[in-house]
Amino acid sequence: MSVVELPGTTLLATVAAALLLFVSGGVIYLSAVEWRDRRRRKRD
Repeated sequence: MSVVELPGTTLLATVAAALLLFVSGGVIYLSAVEWRDRRRRKRD
C-alpha cells in the first residue's frame, strides 16, 4: 500500500474545507434547536 503525498496547499485547503463544513453544520444544528424551542415555548 503506497501513501499518497499531498502538497501543503492541498492539505491546507482540505483542512479548511472540513472546518468550514463542521462549523456550518454546528450553526445549522443550533439554529434548528433554537427554532424548535421557540415553537415549543409559543405553544405552552
